[in-house]
Amino acid sequence: MKTYPLKSLTMEEATKKQFQLVDAITQVFQGAEFLTRGDLGVVPGYNQPITTHKVEEVLATFFQAEAAMLVRGAGTMAIRLALHASIPREGTILVHDAPIYPTTQTSFEMLGLKALKVDFNKIHKVKEVMQHKKMDGVLIQLTRQKPDDSYNSEEIIHIIKEQFPDLPIITDDNYAVLKIAQMGTEQGASLSCFSTFKVLGPEGVGCIVGEKKFIEKLRKENYSGGLQVQGHESLDVLRGMVYAPVSLALSAQVAEETCARLNKGELPEVKEAFLANAQSKVILVTFNEPIAKSVLKKAEELGAAPNPIGAESKYEIIPMFYKVSGTFRQAMPEMDETTIRINPMRSGADTIIRILREAINDRD
Repeated sequence: MKTYPLKSLTMEEATKKQFQLVDAITQVFQGAEFLTRGDLGVVPGYNQPITTHKVEEVLATFFQAEAAMLVRGAGTMAIRLALHASIPREGTILVHDAPIYPTTQTSFEMLGLKALKVDFNKIHKVKEVMQHKKMDGVLIQLTRQKPDDSYNSEEIIHIIKEQFPDLPIITDDNYAVLKIAQMGTEQGASLSCFSTFKVLGPEGVGCIVGEKKFIEKLRKENYSGGLQVQGHESLDVLRGMVYAPVSLALSAQVAEETCARLNKGELPEVKEAFLANAQSKVILVTFNEPIAKSVLKKAEELGAAPNPIGAESKYEIIPMFYKVSGTFRQAMPEMDETTIRINPMRSGADTIIRILREAINDRD
């Protein structure tokens, strides 16, 4: 199996991201302000906590965007609101011809959006559909939806904008932001969406970054006190994001080392190991025999996490041994019996291989 994982940041690049975010913080906050837990409620003149307003300013500066907005409902709601703000109800949205992430499919149904599918891996198909089909917007998932996905999101965005410069382009940056060099809006998209929980932030907070006209529309609708992301939550977003790039780059290095060692034959029961974005960057381990489920059962007893919480959230420290993602299994059902995915989280290659070896040897 050939996979095409996204290019992870090097440690040097990740460190630079950390420093750039801290610099953006110092441009907006006074020192004493940042050493607090922030304010609460709907402050007159802001209609949100002043701290949250300032954090959004920091995020817009850091991502070189016109505006940024924190929302309740994590990455799912960020995408849903971005779709609502930029694409007319019952409109047609161009997407990759692959299994759509389940919560995104629900958003399509809620908004009455019709998916127009084209294979993003084939540029000529993208150009062809733009010439013959009407569309109201585009959604591009930066991470992979199928094992053989190889498309370059920046190239897709450039091709679409070249022909339709005003067409809204939304990117799902979950599992990609702060792992790769540029988020969707930095590649030319209209709006980028992600869950801050996946970059060491608080539970349930999403982020939308991009064009001011869409974000201002959402601000006007997001007026009630209960919808506001409070000051302490917004500060927790920044505190997590400061450490996320380096932590995620280190995890990517561990994944590469583990994959290389397995492919050199360290465990004879392993047929092949691949790096893949499914959805986070993980190691896909394929066995010679259909032992995936029994290995997963034993791995939990040996200390591996059996499922994600937020996929790389602040709570996820031990390595995760888990079934292959639903979208990948839809594309290749046989993976359910022969393949598992491993996310290093904060562990090293030695720990991962030890657990895998013991799980193979001691399985029921």
